Amino acid sequence: MDVNQIAVHQNQDVVKLKRMSKNVLVLCTGNSCRSQIADGYLKAFAPEGTNVYSAGVETHGVNPKAIETMQKDGVNISNNTSNNVDEYGNVDFDFIITVCDNAKERCPYFPSEAYRFHKNFPDPAKATGTEDEVNAQFDEVRDMVKLYCKEFVSAYL
Repeated sequence: MDVNQIAVHQNQDVVKLKRMSKNVLVLCTGNSCRSQIADGYLKAFAPEGTNVYSAGVETHGVNPKAIETMQKDGVNISNNTSNNVDEYGNVDFDFIITVCDNAKERCPYFPSEAYRFHKNFPDPAKATGTEDEVNAQFDEVRDMVKLYCKEFVSAYL
């Protein structure tokens, strides 16, 4: 790349970052727990005009315990749906966040210049034990995702 091409590319990046409306995709394996929790917090914390999408490389339906753990923290995701990432092939994402290693490895190619982030969170759907122990594991993952989302919004949105 010559100096003029670099300047044009940098200018495009600046324009993209300053665009009012940002598109954020949160991607997980089944779009049932971690990505749904992140979706709820990103929508709650992000500035107006931010479009948050969540999807999975598969669809497993929204886990009722994810809905329950979010309700305990005052965030309603009960109307969320479990979506497949292929549904969003025409969306120009600014940010793609994978919240599990499996989704990162299986993430399809998006023909965009989206900034990609990865944070592997434990899967609360695999929690075992008594109902109280399982709920505690959901709450623990929720709190980790909440902190990550706060920091992400503060730094990038």
